[in-house]
Amino acid sequence: MHSLETLALIASIVMPLWNIPLILRIIRRRSSEDLSLAWFLGVWGCMLVMLPWGLVTTDKVLKVFSIVNLTLFSVVGIVMFKYRNGSK
Repeated sequence: MHSLETLALIASIVMPLWNIPLILRIIRRRSSEDLSLAWFLGVWGCMLVMLPWGLVTTDKVLKVFSIVNLTLFSVVGIVMFKYRNGSK
């Protein structure tokens, strides 16, 4: 594996981890009202449409990124909807 591919593979795992502070902030505040529902659905929908290519490609970086990013962003969505109206 080329060193640039290794670096990209690491980044493809680390980048989606930046969703974790957003998840924790929503839980701490018990509200996701400041997040746009249209923004979330637009980004999540695009990730979902891109996932099939990510699964069939031979590019390891894209495959790992597609899976990890959609998974963690889906967790954002679950937490966002749970705390949408400031509910517990």
